[in-house]
Amino acid sequence: MNGELRVVPLPGIGEVSAGDDVAALILAAAGTVLQDGDVLVVSSKIVSKAEGRTVGAQDRDEQITAQSRRLVAARRTPGGLARIVEAAAGPVMAAAGVDNSNVAPGTVLLLPVDSDASARALRSALAAGTGLRLGVIVSDTAGRAWRDGQTDFALGCAGLSPTEDLRGENDTHGQRMEVTIRAVADELAGAADLVKGKLSGVPVALVRGYGDFVLPKDEDGPGAAALLRPAASDWFRYGQVEAVRWALGVDPELVEAPTAPPGPVLDRLLRAVEVALAAPSPLPGVAAPVCVVNVEEAGLFVVPELPADPVALGALAQRLSAAAWSEDLTVTITLEPRGLRLLPG
Repeated sequence: MNGELRVVPLPGIGEVSAGDDVAALILAAAGTVLQDGDVLVVSSKIVSKAEGRTVGAQDRDEQITAQSRRLVAARRTPGGLARIVEAAAGPVMAAAGVDNSNVAPGTVLLLPVDSDASARALRSALAAGTGLRLGVIVSDTAGRAWRDGQTDFALGCAGLSPTEDLRGENDTHGQRMEVTIRAVADELAGAADLVKGKLSGVPVALVRGYGDFVLPKDEDGPGAAALLRPAASDWFRYGQVEAVRWALGVDPELVEAPTAPPGPVLDRLLRAVEVALAAPSPLPGVAAPVCVVNVEEAGLFVVPELPADPVALGALAQRLSAAAWSEDLTVTITLEPRGLRLLPG
């Protein structure tokens, strides 16, 4: 589609509370402006509030844990522990989408339980009120790997093809495209965010000009779940530190998260040693040595409590090297009569 695209804010919705009819609020704000083929992008915040997803929480971290399926990366920051997780709601995002902005003190707002289902219900109610063929996107805000800043994305959608598969088409030079699948729902959510906003109090925007992607009234489509990358094809399932810890057989959540930016060298080195010693030996029939750690002027020593198998010590040295690398450290490891000596540098 190469036609004109219009993005229009719908002000006047106001504060939303549990039990409110979001569809009715949108129709009141839109008046008679809606047309067949329009897409409505609705902030997940007002959907969550209407669905009663506001919960009391003196400790936001507990709610983040409860709403997380899998830890992807964690860093300690001046503001506390920052976690990127696979949220119970589906996407990989910061803090599982648990939000404490624009809510009463002592409470947090959780994402909808099933944002695609929320989008379908909202679309059905809007269609009943207008008779129009509409698309609905429930949007939320997230950061992106390797990019600063945040943008909105489709947390849920209904009545809209969430992607456009261009594979097999020829480009302007006649070359066959092999990998291009446009994330249409995400692009529309990002465009709508330019006229919505937390500070302006506009949680809904109308996008016009993309009607070719709006499905017939009796078809809701696969939803935004179709945009979630399967685990088998995720090249970056864990952060650097977390990936190394999993590879070494250590649950990343059992060891203190590193700081961002990196903390003192000794703290990082001691944490690397803790990781290296935390899991059993990967060598069949060879017991991992039980060790103590000594910090001395001559370096950091990992000392076996009993004489250790040389093969087990060699495996431990490799684990120490890998764990240190995940802390952005290069270490020199030497075998001395008392044990393994580690020097960063």
